[in-house]
Amino acid sequence: MSRALFIGGTASHVGKSWFTAAFCRLLLRRGERVAPFKAQNMSNNSYPCVEGGEIGRAQAMQAEACRLPAMADMNPVLLKPNSATGSQVVVQGRVWAELEARDYYNHTEVLLGLALESYGRLAAQFPWIVCEGAGSVAEVNLRERDITNLRFAERVGASVVLVADIERGGVFASLVGTMDLLPPSQRALVKAFVVNRFRGDISLFDSGVTFLEERLGIPCLGVFPFSRDIELDEEDSLGIDSAVAGDGKVAVVRLPRISNFTDFRALGAVDWIEAPSARQFRVVFLPGTKNTIEDLVWLRERGLDEWVRQQRAGGALIVGICGGYQMLGESVADADGLGMLPVRTVMRSPKVTRVVEAVTPGGVGFRGYEIHMGITERSVTCEPFAYLADGSAEGCRADGVMGTYLHGAFDEPAVVRELLGLEIGRVDRDAMYDRLADWLVAHSRPEVLEGLLA
Repeated sequence: MSRALFIGGTASHVGKSWFTAAFCRLLLRRGERVAPFKAQNMSNNSYPCVEGGEIGRAQAMQAEACRLPAMADMNPVLLKPNSATGSQVVVQGRVWAELEARDYYNHTEVLLGLALESYGRLAAQFPWIVCEGAGSVAEVNLRERDITNLRFAERVGASVVLVADIERGGVFASLVGTMDLLPPSQRALVKAFVVNRFRGDISLFDSGVTFLEERLGIPCLGVFPFSRDIELDEEDSLGIDSAVAGDGKVAVVRLPRISNFTDFRALGAVDWIEAPSARQFRVVFLPGTKNTIEDLVWLRERGLDEWVRQQRAGGALIVGICGGYQMLGESVADADGLGMLPVRTVMRSPKVTRVVEAVTPGGVGFRGYEIHMGITERSVTCEPFAYLADGSAEGCRADGVMGTYLHGAFDEPAVVRELLGLEIGRVDRDAMYDRLADWLVAHSRPEVLEGLLA
């Protein structure tokens, strides 16, 4: 019978994805067959599944930590926000509906059943499942409609680790308040707590650990230091807010509905632009977006369309990825594009979700992935961004402007060197997961860690 460990949080962005990936790699290194799971995710960062469809990027990253391909059952419900109150609902990898938030809650019992169905299929294959919660586990107004936190953990009999972020401040109130708000049946599931992102001398928090253990009645797994030498794919745009500013070489326009901003992780620190800047950059990116038309309107309202043209006139290379590629064309559906590439995009189904092998015009091979609606027709004057394995041309390059549907292309240093003229280092992602597992072990109390995994 499969065993489940559940990583819950006192809030969003406290480190749940990190700890889920860390436990996944640690169990794998101990010879266990393990898979990640998150019943419901809200993110515009997604990744194609081996069987087709898409899941949240964080779960794809955790699958990578398990040395598994991304599978639709690892994230059965994915909400991709496309407006202030609405989302595209992806269920078991496929688009299921477009719903406003209020309407979504009319479907939670059905979706809980589908999430349990997906979990059951994974549990039949893997002896260990490491589950990740969403946001705070103590949202009392959502408790009866919860499909991804402790209501789900109860259904699968998971042991829960509660993660809090001391960097945010208020770690005592967040842990004590969270536990006090849980009903007794859910409080009993919580076997340990974590204090994450500590800076400085950890021994200075010894009295804090003692207070929390006495007040909560559960042990502290550990106080974990902030680490900059481990970088994982972020689940949502909160990761942009904590990013280090760039050096003025690369700018990325921060669209309101930005998606798959992990396209820029390998480039190091970049400058995120929300208004015209006086600086002249070497490369300016228009990233992916969940709503190309509305973000194109936003771009124009901010004067960023003219700013992008001025950057090009000043010598910057302009690069569009996915929705950004569509914006750079002459038209997107019935809207005028920026007219910087000789392409036209027609919005039509089905949604494309696939991993592809490609090669640059200079002969550099790389792996990328597509997640997009719409078909883009290229002019014969376009030079391709790359060639796919079947020999077909992909994307467009013209006069210092380029566009592509291939997410992940700029993870490859040789692609960056050829197409952007920049030098970056190669990231050994597998070694990074080992460093993450080492970090977990080094800062855990051994008896608590072994109790969770016994």
